[in-house]
Amino acid sequence: MPDHSSASAAGRWISVRVVPARDPGARAACLGALFAVGAQGVHEDGPSLVTHFPPGTDLEAVHRAVTEADELAVLETSPVPDIDWTEAWKARITSHQLGALTVAPPWLSAELDPRTSIVIEPGMAFGTGEHATTRGVVRLLPSQLTPGAVVADLGAGSAVLSIAAAKLGAGRVYAIELDADAIPDAERNVARNGVSDRVHVFEADAGGLLPLVAPVDLVLANIISSVLIELLPVIAAALRPGGTAILSGILLEERDTMQQVLAAHGWRLLADDAEDIWWSVSIALA
Repeated sequence: MPDHSSASAAGRWISVRVVPARDPGARAACLGALFAVGAQGVHEDGPSLVTHFPPGTDLEAVHRAVTEADELAVLETSPVPDIDWTEAWKARITSHQLGALTVAPPWLSAELDPRTSIVIEPGMAFGTGEHATTRGVVRLLPSQLTPGAVVADLGAGSAVLSIAAAKLGAGRVYAIELDADAIPDAERNVARNGVSDRVHVFEADAGGLLPLVAPVDLVLANIISSVLIELLPVIAAALRPGGTAILSGILLEERDTMQQVLAAHGWRLLADDAEDIWWSVSIALA
C-alpha cells in the first residue's frame, strides 16, 4: 500500500479504494471492515468499494483491517483534492422515481407532492434511495402491499422502506433497527414525511422483536444474505397465512444459491428485481 502519511499530515483527506476477492462473502467482509475502522460511508464503484478518511487516519490500521477480513483484497490510497465536501456530497445525491413514489433529499423536494414523495435527510443511517437494494425493494412493494397491511421492516436504517410502505397504504409499520445511532435519523425521517401515526420505530434485534409484533402481512428485509438466511424461519413464523416477504441485499452472483436456500426452507418466488450487482426478490411460503 502506498505511503500517504505526508499527505495526511498536510491536512489532506485520503481516498481508499478496495477491490475485494470474488468470493461472495469477501465484499460484505471488506465493507464491514471499512465501517469498523471509521468509514462514514462507502460508495460502490463497479467491483470496488470507495471511501474517504480524514487527515491523521492510521492507514496501516485500515489496510490491516481490510486484509484480515479478506486477504486477497487489493487496496489503493491517494490524497484527494481540497474541495467543498458539503457541496460535492450534495451534488452526488439525486432524486429517484420508483414507480408511484419519488425518493429525494430535502434540497430537491420543494416541488414534489408530499403524498407520493419520500424526503430523506442523508445521514449515518443506511437508506437514502442512492443504493440499488433500497430501490429494488421499493419497486417490488406495490405488488405485495395490500391496503391497511401490517408490515415489519427489518434492519430499517433510515426508515425509508417503512415510509414507502406507509405512503403506499400500509396501516401499521414496525421499523426495527439494531443500530442505536440510526434511530434518531429514522425517527426524524418518519416525522418529516408525516407518517408517525403509522410507522413505529424500535431499537431492537430483528429476530427477537419480530415474533413479538407478529402476525404481520409483509416483511421487508434489506440485509446481507447471510443474515437473511438466518432470519428465514423467524420471518416464516411471523407471517399471517398468505403473507409475503421482500428480501434484498443479495448479490446477483448469490442469486442461484439463494434460490436453492429459499426452496429448501419452503418458499416460492413471486417476483424479482435486479440492478447493478444486486438482486431483490418477493417470496411467499409454498
